[in-house]
Amino acid sequence: MQFCACGPKFAGCERHGIIMKNEVDELLKESIEPPIIVLENVCKSYQKDVDAVKDVSIKIRKGEFVFIVGSSGSGKSTLIKMLLKEIEPTSGKIFVNGKDITRLRRRAIPKFRRNLGIVFQDFRLLKDRNVFENVAFAQRVIEKPSRTIQRNVPAMLSLVGLSDKLTAFPRELSGGEQQRVALARALVNNPLILLADEPTGNLDPKNSWDIMSLLDEVNKKGTTVVVVTHNVEIVDAMQKRVITMNKGILVSDEQKGGYSNEN
Repeated sequence: MQFCACGPKFAGCERHGIIMKNEVDELLKESIEPPIIVLENVCKSYQKDVDAVKDVSIKIRKGEFVFIVGSSGSGKSTLIKMLLKEIEPTSGKIFVNGKDITRLRRRAIPKFRRNLGIVFQDFRLLKDRNVFENVAFAQRVIEKPSRTIQRNVPAMLSLVGLSDKLTAFPRELSGGEQQRVALARALVNNPLILLADEPTGNLDPKNSWDIMSLLDEVNKKGTTVVVVTHNVEIVDAMQKRVITMNKGILVSDEQKGGYSNEN
């Protein structure tokens, strides 16, 4: 007789069958298409004996929508900064689209970031440039021809509902409109991955839902979306994959979860 975790193994062992099926499904998914983001035993210490991230391992597949949640100081924003190559892990490996970015040289970082769209809580728009030029800036950085820019920028602003704001300056826009511009800028180069760090942090509930609806729409078109947020209502309502951090430790990873208060 064979044994499994739930006792003697036999053909009618429903729990064992479910476990095996889930493991096989995961292996099949990875063999068909490897994860687009992989963190392997990642640690980050800002000073001796103070760990911002402790031995975190995560796999995110292409096309997933993932929330990373947790209280202030839980390590969630540190994870985003490491994915952006703004900071380096103390130990462990990080792979993005199959590339080990922990081995990436400084001069290769700008090219690496072209595959990422980035949205911040504070918008980070160029105050002396209008809406069109803020979005066009992302295309000029990668040397897109003017004809392409003239086509792509209005199309992206139409997607985020700002077709009538091309010549407006950031100071003339509401917070929700500024975040839409930031989102258009993040998406105009068709990134494989969109990273959003508290994208609704400075917005009222209506604008927050508008931004999250846009992120959901972008995700349905194939972009992998990773969102760091404190917004309990949005996380609970959207029922996406939820990774919960607490004091640098990954405490839960639910495929269709809600906001878990792990203190």
